[in-house]
Amino acid sequence: MKLHQQFLRLHSHYGSMPSVDMTLDELAQVLECTHRNATNIVRKMSDWGWISWDAYRGRGRRSHLRFLVQPEEIAVQSMMQAINRKDITRAIDQIRIHRQSSALQGHLQDWLLTYFGHHSEIRSDRQIDTLRIPIRQQLHTVDPLYMNLLAESFVSSHVFDGLARRTDQRDGIVPGIAHAWEVDAARTKWTFHLRKEVLFHHGKVMTADDVVYTFERLIRSSRRTLYSFIFKQIKLVSALSPLTVSFELEEPNELFLPFLCTSRAAIVPKNLNHLGSQRFGKSPVGTGPFKITEMNEGICVLEVFSPYFQGRAHLDRVEIVHVPLDNETGYNDNLSPFHVIPNPSTAANTLSYIHSETTVRKFITCNTKKAGPLNDPTVRARLFACLRTEVPVSAVEDGDRPCDQPTQLTLIQIATIPQYQQDADALADKLGKSGYACKVVSVSPEEFKGAVRLESDLILFSLLRDQDEQLRLFDLYLTIAEHVEPHTRTDIELALAAAKKEPDPRTRAIYLDKIEQVLIKEHQLYILSEKPLPTAFLPSVRGVTFNSQGWVNLRTIWFPPKEHLI
Repeated sequence: MKLHQQFLRLHSHYGSMPSVDMTLDELAQVLECTHRNATNIVRKMSDWGWISWDAYRGRGRRSHLRFLVQPEEIAVQSMMQAINRKDITRAIDQIRIHRQSSALQGHLQDWLLTYFGHHSEIRSDRQIDTLRIPIRQQLHTVDPLYMNLLAESFVSSHVFDGLARRTDQRDGIVPGIAHAWEVDAARTKWTFHLRKEVLFHHGKVMTADDVVYTFERLIRSSRRTLYSFIFKQIKLVSALSPLTVSFELEEPNELFLPFLCTSRAAIVPKNLNHLGSQRFGKSPVGTGPFKITEMNEGICVLEVFSPYFQGRAHLDRVEIVHVPLDNETGYNDNLSPFHVIPNPSTAANTLSYIHSETTVRKFITCNTKKAGPLNDPTVRARLFACLRTEVPVSAVEDGDRPCDQPTQLTLIQIATIPQYQQDADALADKLGKSGYACKVVSVSPEEFKGAVRLESDLILFSLLRDQDEQLRLFDLYLTIAEHVEPHTRTDIELALAAAKKEPDPRTRAIYLDKIEQVLIKEHQLYILSEKPLPTAFLPSVRGVTFNSQGWVNLRTIWFPPKEHLI
């Protein structure tokens, strides 16, 4: 690895010339080493066929250096060694340095298809199936209380279980850890009956005490988390017996049962197995089909949990590798966090495609609680019209021409999180070309929940439109209500109050759709894009199913032996 870096350093210094004469002093200075080490380094490079080195002895005499290979080739070798050692950061550094090289891109494409995906080996007469998956988002925690990212939720969904779970059918809910439940006539008291002998990964049997601890931990938390509007309305959770749990809500909420299917409501062991929240987030103990055996900034290793109560997974091991590629490297679109095979474009003729109904919607909302020009709906309409480049000027209603009088606005601050900074930069650039000066403020998901939204003019975020869409919309509209005018806030709150009391999901959807229509009509909401969440997979994959978020269910997929493929 070090020799590769020394070659790249030498080439960056002298590579602009086909050959060069230099003294040993000059060589040692470039390589930042002694004369003896410099001599050994060039001898090794020459032995490997990387350079031609004609040495001339004597003080002050100049030796002759000629490069025989391109730096991209050495960078690829360095990258491959780094990745095989799971030193992904160093590998990505090489990709960024040489991102314009077609040779490097070709090597990377080939490597992606060979390193990631399914690998099988025989150990002690047993077939061990491993699946390697690349993700762009770095995993920080899979603790249900603290996770923020989609990738973290993806992993968490395979480590933990909830009392209930979603089916493949829209709005379908079936038993999970609980095998049955009932609710009283007032719809405020829910009773769940737990399965017997459900094991945590450390071997202990899950009981009602673990369920009580899980939800009391959520209720006590001061963090502003997704779906807190539901669990903060739990008045009391109690264990009626080792296998029976009772929940008492402050008021009826028909989103309570769907909430119990989410990763946020996954059951953790009482007292977190005495690990503490920080350690538990990286060394979690759940009841799911996989257990985490290693988790750091570069890799998360899942190993099968054979006693899983819903049946053993077919895979034995899953390696989820952090590959932080971005648009600068040119691989952003090819590395979806949830691809079974990461690069569909390279081998399109050998891949089959499948995707769930899940889509990702990116949008902006206006902070009209902040005093300024955006309090005027006509100004908001003009600003949004600038984003609709395909709409002719004559199509704008009421004479509101796109981008009229942009100078009346002060600097527009756009708030977002790092995941969407490129979208925010593109938005700022588009508005800038129309005369609107913009500033992008990108903060962590935790900071984004705080004051920065109320200090900004535009807020850019996304909505995962999956089976939990109604939960996500409810949470989103509660947030938007905090930065709109009082009359709009009243409209939102009245519609949400009606929605949460409505047992029919289709009728709930009508109430939520009305809120969207109001926000769009008042130019408070602008949808930037909506794209499906794709997944590519090889024809040899069997048992491909999706969870409620539209992600591949790792428990159900399997790979037949190659000699049996048709």
